[in-house]
Amino acid sequence: MRWRSLLRTLPTIVHLDADAFFVSCELALRPDLRGKKCAVGGMERGIISSASYEARACGVYTPMPTRRALSVCPDLILLPHTPGLYAKKSQEMFDQCETLTPYVQRNSIDEGYLDVTACGLSSIAAIEVKVRALQSRLLQELGLPVSFGLATNKLVAQIASKLRKPAGFVVIPPGGEAAFLAPLPIGKLPGIGSKTEAVLKSVHGLNFIGDILTRGERELVAMFGASWRESVAAARGEDAGEVTTEEADAKSYSQQETFAGDVAGFSEVESVVKRMVDELLPKIRADKKRAGTLTIKVRYADFTQEARGRSLATASDLEGPFYSLVTPLLRLAWSQRRPLRLVGVRFSNLEEGGAQMEMFAEAEAKRRRLAGVLDKLGPHAVQRGHQLG
Repeated sequence: MRWRSLLRTLPTIVHLDADAFFVSCELALRPDLRGKKCAVGGMERGIISSASYEARACGVYTPMPTRRALSVCPDLILLPHTPGLYAKKSQEMFDQCETLTPYVQRNSIDEGYLDVTACGLSSIAAIEVKVRALQSRLLQELGLPVSFGLATNKLVAQIASKLRKPAGFVVIPPGGEAAFLAPLPIGKLPGIGSKTEAVLKSVHGLNFIGDILTRGERELVAMFGASWRESVAAARGEDAGEVTTEEADAKSYSQQETFAGDVAGFSEVESVVKRMVDELLPKIRADKKRAGTLTIKVRYADFTQEARGRSLATASDLEGPFYSLVTPLLRLAWSQRRPLRLVGVRFSNLEEGGAQMEMFAEAEAKRRRLAGVLDKLGPHAVQRGHQLG
């Protein structure tokens, strides 16, 4: 469409980032706990996968071991993971977004982009009214506090949405991108992790994003290598990326989680991966499909990444066959055993039809009937061993 290639003269790119998503989903079921120190995680062992902002103020963070979280915050209220709830809430959140614009890009279970260029809104004020109304609906109807950033491009919108959490709403007017970014810490730029940030500060004296624009080409090449031009463009707030919508018929199902701090414990990451398996398979069953391949991706603090996949002899829509792949695949994917910034799961090689035809058809049928019953019962049905920690 022609409007997608025009120079944007309004902040029509929106980035949304749900606040403490897993905790917010649980509090939607337990509104009496809002405003209290809550966290989602293992009850005795395991890790904290999401903490309320009240708990964060006491020193609880993701992915802190649960025992340590209880020591720094003795009155912390621990909530177990509710199977199926987070995928359901995510779907409802993005369904609400699509009532505003059909151009919705889902980056992960709790964040994404909207492009409202085609909505016929002719002023910043009109755009702000519409997006604030969406923010209000997400809170009132779904119980989800969500932060929004509005800008002329994806890069600036993403940074803006994370600036004033929770329930933030930041609008960057056209032409104000560089001025907005200049005073922010250099680590706010996507792609600059904590280790890179430390080097840029201590060795090169780059403390703020705007400092990049004060350096000459030779210095920039020494700092950023062949990608120095991209770094300069980012510091100026320039980004040509478009909001891309999902295909109607998904060719894969995926989910990923970026940790608040780098994670080194294998069991901690393993439990996160299994939770993602639990979140994705109900969606696959609901779409009456089976997956043949599971892929696990890890990303290190310096943004390098590895991925390994393995296929089943027969495609499945049940958790059991994939649980057995998680540990060996994670060991292969995490070959360097350095601390991780992100872990992701992807199901691919999809086949139509939920039922499986195999030798042990009767036992398989029983497992599928049980899975179907649990899916219908919803998020309170059962807690699996790895969810209990």
